Amino acid sequence: MVGLTVSPEISLVDEPVKIRAWGLPPDQVITLGAWLKDEKGQIFHSRAFYKTDMEGKVDLEKTPATGGDFHGVCPMGLFWALKSKIPFKKLNKRDVVGSPYLVHIDLYSSLEFNVPDDCPAATKVIERWYAAPGVQRILIREGRIRGALFLPPGEGPFMGIIDLFGGVGGLLEFRSSLLASRGFATLALAYFAYDDLPMFLGEVDLKYFEEAAQFLCNHPKVSGDGVGVIGICKGAEIALAMASFLPQVAATVCISGTNAVNGVNIVYGDHIMKPIPLKRERVLSTDFWSYSFTNVAGDPRKPEFQDSIIPLEKARGPILFLSGSKDQHFNGLFLVAEAKSRAEKSFSFVRLDFSVFWKPQLILLFRFLNYTVLQRFCPSDNFECS
Repeated sequence: MVGLTVSPEISLVDEPVKIRAWGLPPDQVITLGAWLKDEKGQIFHSRAFYKTDMEGKVDLEKTPATGGDFHGVCPMGLFWALKSKIPFKKLNKRDVVGSPYLVHIDLYSSLEFNVPDDCPAATKVIERWYAAPGVQRILIREGRIRGALFLPPGEGPFMGIIDLFGGVGGLLEFRSSLLASRGFATLALAYFAYDDLPMFLGEVDLKYFEEAAQFLCNHPKVSGDGVGVIGICKGAEIALAMASFLPQVAATVCISGTNAVNGVNIVYGDHIMKPIPLKRERVLSTDFWSYSFTNVAGDPRKPEFQDSIIPLEKARGPILFLSGSKDQHFNGLFLVAEAKSRAEKSFSFVRLDFSVFWKPQLILLFRFLNYTVLQRFCPSDNFECS
């Protein structure tokens, strides 16, 4: 009898699961597939091929995939390889607290390149959640602040984090709910294209982000002297500026961001940091009907752009830079090196840590989450389309 186990059957999306199959003929090629429907009914799927051992077993922690959407020993490959039939579509969870994704794991006892008409030899359905039991979501509309606060279960107090995304705008909550599941009081903060906020980002007003940081510091369930900030893309640029200017910021994580102001002004009271101009004529088209923006940003080493460099040496807490080695938005390796060089030249006591991921065009989010190598972008604008 053919058997399939997937454990645990209920888990967070950033937690590993174990997949094993047995009862198959020895030394036989089989197919394992995964699929789910997103909140709009769009199907995301993945598939990999394996060869059973002499006992007719496959264990994804030990057995290498021979082909499909990935190869080699990838215990969670079926999850991070999930992709839509619609090109460049990302799997974005909106209802992060109320419902999980139901992931179907199907086993076929032969090599299947397409979805067969026959039923799988075995199948399992598991729940993948974006929030642990007991995590609270509180919609925030306080003063100018717009966002959602996620609180871990329990009395606290908890360390506070402000969570910023990039040029997509709107309010993205899936990272905040996962951080709250790990014990952090996390504010998913919108800053344009949401509620009554401006539809387009005309400038970055750090007073808005300072208001959010102070709100989080004052919350009765938030502890410690200051808050952390995590940001990706444009959000990483803002996070670095917050670390440099705002006294409430105690630690910062910058993911795939820059060391300088780009696109629009950053304003803090009377202080204005003008951006390095973007050279849109340097956009490169690729073979995939997509664009590379690596050469669009100006060179921050030029003398005329020195006032646009974010003064990270003023930060009062540690800063972690995360970057993909072949990021097609910015030259991540170069910009990380420039940030390190500035800190060294200024004899700054700020602790800087750097991690580079040697994967092409990788979007750094959480482990086991699916990602797209490409995403939608508006060449005529400074920021991504939603």
